Amino acid sequence: MTAPDVPAGTPASVPTGTQGTVVRPYGDTPGDGMVQVSFTLPLPHSKRAEGAAAQLARSMGIDPAMVVHARPIGPDFTFFVVYGPVRHLVDVSAVQVVEREYPLLTPKEVNAAVRTGLRRRLVVVGACIGTDAHTVGIDAILNIKGFAGEKGLEYYRELQVVNLGAQVAVPDLVHRARDVSADAVLVSQVVTQRDAHLHNTRELSAAFREAYPAGTRPLLVVGGPRFDEGATAALGVDRIFGRGTTPGEVASYLVHALVPPASPRPAPRRRTP
Repeated sequence: MTAPDVPAGTPASVPTGTQGTVVRPYGDTPGDGMVQVSFTLPLPHSKRAEGAAAQLARSMGIDPAMVVHARPIGPDFTFFVVYGPVRHLVDVSAVQVVEREYPLLTPKEVNAAVRTGLRRRLVVVGACIGTDAHTVGIDAILNIKGFAGEKGLEYYRELQVVNLGAQVAVPDLVHRARDVSADAVLVSQVVTQRDAHLHNTRELSAAFREAYPAGTRPLLVVGGPRFDEGATAALGVDRIFGRGTTPGEVASYLVHALVPPASPRPAPRRRTP
């Protein structure tokens, strides 16, 4: 929810009972509504270009708009940072996000769940598809070195990891997944110009849909900094992970989605006297 023309002096947060909290941005002091934005204009660096940046910021509701940084990017472009107040509120109760619906497991718990639930190793194939040569994302999840202090999926004893690396053609990924009987396919997309990540993901889901009988394809998981985590149905995949995802989150999801829960052992019968 946004509300323009908020009176000056409105507190940083306004309780709204059981409906949530309405908040304003915070820059220098709580409730001041200050924000910072950055963008590039196709103009040579000049006073006129800075004026154009301020005009754009004002049209976005930043008023007064202060151009605090301007730097030329070659002869015909300028990068700007603009700082100033906005007069809008945010209704936190109206925010919609994809919440994690499964518990985070330790590597030991993941291994135990796979060992008892599948009674075999869980096979994961990972790749960067299309022209994407940036393996930093897929390597952070798969490589044993991991990310954010967590070991990657190669560290998990009960997971068999096949990392195909960068610029993998979708047909080759499908072929490799079938060859190793993959349970899950993980794809990282860092290159997003002209929505390349969306086009590649739709190609991925269509290829696996055509290659496997209905209901038998591996789990399809994609991740990258510009994905909308709520777009799984639109893109034809099972899960989307955004920036900052750790190997433990992915491993825990694989267990949640692929490993049946262990059946409780029946209680021993008591001997009757």
